[in-house]
Amino acid sequence: MVLQSYNLDRIAQKLVLKYRDKEVLNESHKMRQTAAYGLERFWGEQFRLLGKNKTRDAGEYWRDTWKELVKIMERAGVAVPNDSVNPANTDEIREMAQKLWNEEKFPTQDRQYTLAVLIQLCDSLVWWTQRYKKKSERDGSAEQLAQEEPNNE
Repeated sequence: MVLQSYNLDRIAQKLVLKYRDKEVLNESHKMRQTAAYGLERFWGEQFRLLGKNKTRDAGEYWRDTWKELVKIMERAGVAVPNDSVNPANTDEIREMAQKLWNEEKFPTQDRQYTLAVLIQLCDSLVWWTQRYKKKSERDGSAEQLAQEEPNNE
Protein backbone atom coordinates (compact mmCIF):
# COMPACT_ATOMS: atom_id res chain seq x y z
CA MET A 1 0.00 0.00 0.00
CA VAL A 2 1.33 3.44 -0.95
CA LEU A 3 0.59 6.56 1.07
CA GLN A 4 -1.09 9.19 -1.07
CA SER A 5 -0.78 12.76 0.16
CA TYR A 6 -3.71 14.95 -0.72
CA ASN A 7 -2.03 18.11 0.60
CA LEU A 8 -4.92 19.02 2.91
CA ASP A 9 -2.68 21.26 4.99
CA ARG A 10 -1.37 23.10 1.95
CA ILE A 11 -4.87 23.56 0.53
CA ALA A 12 -6.12 24.86 3.88
CA GLN A 13 -3.23 27.30 4.14
CA LYS A 14 -3.96 28.58 0.65
CA LEU A 15 -7.65 29.12 1.48
CA VAL A 16 -6.86 30.91 4.75
CA LEU A 17 -4.37 33.22 3.02
CA LYS A 18 -6.86 33.94 0.23
CA TYR A 19 -9.52 35.06 2.71
CA ARG A 20 -7.29 36.58 5.40
CA ASP A 21 -7.80 40.18 4.26
CA LYS A 22 -11.56 39.73 4.03
CA GLU A 23 -11.79 39.15 7.79
CA VAL A 24 -13.87 35.99 7.58
CA LEU A 25 -11.39 33.55 9.09
CA ASN A 26 -13.60 32.92 12.13
CA GLU A 27 -15.75 30.96 9.69
CA SER A 28 -13.08 28.23 9.86
CA HIS A 29 -14.27 27.32 13.35
CA LYS A 30 -17.89 27.31 12.19
CA MET A 31 -16.96 25.08 9.27
CA ARG A 32 -15.37 22.56 11.61
CA GLN A 33 -18.46 22.54 13.82
CA THR A 34 -20.81 22.19 10.87
CA ALA A 35 -18.82 19.31 9.37
CA ALA A 36 -19.95 17.19 12.33
CA TYR A 37 -23.55 17.56 11.11
CA GLY A 38 -22.85 16.18 7.65
CA LEU A 39 -21.97 17.05 4.10
CA GLU A 40 -25.45 18.33 3.22
CA ARG A 41 -25.42 20.96 5.95
CA PHE A 42 -21.87 21.99 5.15
CA TRP A 43 -22.69 22.35 1.46
CA GLY A 44 -25.90 24.29 2.16
CA GLU A 45 -24.39 26.87 4.51
CA GLN A 46 -22.86 28.80 1.61
CA PHE A 47 -26.33 29.79 0.39
CA ARG A 48 -27.36 31.36 3.68
CA LEU A 49 -24.19 33.44 3.71
CA LEU A 50 -24.10 34.30 0.01
CA GLY A 51 -27.66 35.59 0.27
CA LYS A 52 -26.64 38.66 2.30
CA ASN A 53 -24.22 41.39 1.25
CA LYS A 54 -22.75 41.54 4.75
CA THR A 55 -21.74 37.86 4.70
CA ARG A 56 -20.97 37.38 1.01
CA ASP A 57 -17.21 36.96 1.58
CA ALA A 58 -17.89 34.32 4.23
CA GLY A 59 -20.18 32.50 1.79
CA GLU A 60 -17.46 32.54 -0.84
CA TYR A 61 -15.02 31.08 1.71
CA TRP A 62 -17.46 28.21 2.41
CA ARG A 63 -18.10 27.69 -1.32
CA ASP A 64 -14.38 27.62 -2.15
CA THR A 65 -13.74 25.16 0.67
CA TRP A 66 -16.45 22.87 -0.74
CA LYS A 67 -14.94 23.15 -4.23
CA GLU A 68 -11.52 22.19 -2.87
CA LEU A 69 -13.05 19.20 -1.06
CA VAL A 70 -14.62 18.04 -4.33
CA LYS A 71 -11.23 18.30 -6.11
CA ILE A 72 -9.47 16.38 -3.32
CA MET A 73 -12.03 13.59 -3.44
CA GLU A 74 -11.85 13.47 -7.24
CA ARG A 75 -8.10 12.79 -6.97
CA ALA A 76 -8.96 10.02 -4.49
CA GLY A 77 -11.39 8.47 -6.98
CA VAL A 78 -14.60 9.60 -5.26
CA ALA A 79 -17.11 11.61 -7.28
CA VAL A 80 -18.80 14.07 -4.93
CA PRO A 81 -21.96 15.65 -6.36
CA ASN A 82 -21.29 19.29 -7.11
CA ASP A 83 -23.81 20.75 -9.49
CA SER A 84 -23.70 24.44 -10.26
CA VAL A 85 -26.69 25.77 -8.33
CA ASN A 86 -28.45 29.12 -8.55
CA PRO A 87 -29.07 30.19 -4.92
CA ALA A 88 -32.43 31.66 -5.97
CA ASN A 89 -33.63 28.38 -7.50
CA THR A 90 -35.16 26.13 -4.85
CA ASP A 91 -35.55 23.20 -7.24
CA GLU A 92 -31.84 23.23 -8.09
CA ILE A 93 -30.91 23.31 -4.40
CA ARG A 94 -33.32 20.45 -3.66
CA GLU A 95 -31.93 18.33 -6.53
CA MET A 96 -28.34 18.85 -5.43
CA ALA A 97 -29.14 18.06 -1.78
CA GLN A 98 -30.89 14.86 -2.92
CA LYS A 99 -27.77 13.81 -4.80
CA LEU A 100 -25.75 14.14 -1.60
CA TRP A 101 -28.21 11.74 0.09
CA ASN A 102 -28.69 9.38 -2.87
CA GLU A 103 -27.16 5.96 -2.17
CA GLU A 104 -26.79 5.12 -5.89
CA LYS A 105 -25.17 8.41 -6.91
CA PHE A 106 -23.15 8.86 -3.72
CA PRO A 107 -22.77 5.60 -1.77
CA THR A 108 -22.56 5.62 2.03
CA GLN A 109 -18.92 4.58 2.05
CA ASP A 110 -17.99 7.46 -0.28
CA ARG A 111 -19.95 9.87 1.94
CA GLN A 112 -18.10 8.59 5.01
CA TYR A 113 -14.71 8.99 3.34
CA THR A 114 -15.64 12.46 2.12
CA LEU A 115 -16.86 13.53 5.54
CA ALA A 116 -13.63 12.28 7.15
CA VAL A 117 -11.58 14.29 4.65
CA LEU A 118 -13.78 17.36 5.19
CA ILE A 119 -13.22 17.16 8.94
CA GLN A 120 -9.45 16.94 8.44
CA LEU A 121 -9.53 19.84 5.97
CA CYS A 122 -11.50 21.93 8.48
CA ASP A 123 -9.06 21.02 11.25
CA SER A 124 -6.28 22.36 9.04
CA LEU A 125 -8.28 25.51 8.29
CA VAL A 126 -8.66 26.11 12.03
CA TRP A 127 -4.94 25.55 12.60
CA TRP A 128 -3.92 28.02 9.88
CA THR A 129 -6.58 30.48 11.01
CA GLN A 130 -5.07 30.52 14.47
CA ARG A 131 -1.67 31.35 12.99
CA TYR A 132 -2.72 33.92 10.39
CA LYS A 133 -5.70 35.63 11.94
CA LYS A 134 -5.31 39.39 12.14
CA LYS A 135 -5.44 41.13 15.49
CA SER A 136 -8.78 42.74 14.61
CA GLU A 137 -10.33 39.28 14.22
CA ARG A 138 -8.56 37.78 17.20
CA ASP A 139 -9.51 40.44 19.75
CA GLY A 140 -12.71 41.83 18.26
CA SER A 141 -13.18 44.32 15.48
CA ALA A 142 -10.85 47.29 15.11
CA GLU A 143 -13.80 49.60 15.70
CA GLN A 144 -14.56 47.90 19.02
CA LEU A 145 -10.92 48.14 20.03
CA ALA A 146 -10.84 51.88 19.30
CA GLN A 147 -13.96 52.42 21.42
CA GLU A 148 -12.52 50.45 24.33
CA GLU A 149 -9.18 52.27 24.48
CA PRO A 150 -9.02 54.85 27.24
CA ASN A 151 -9.09 58.46 26.20
CA ASN A 152 -5.75 60.00 27.20
CA GLU A 153 -6.65 63.63 26.65
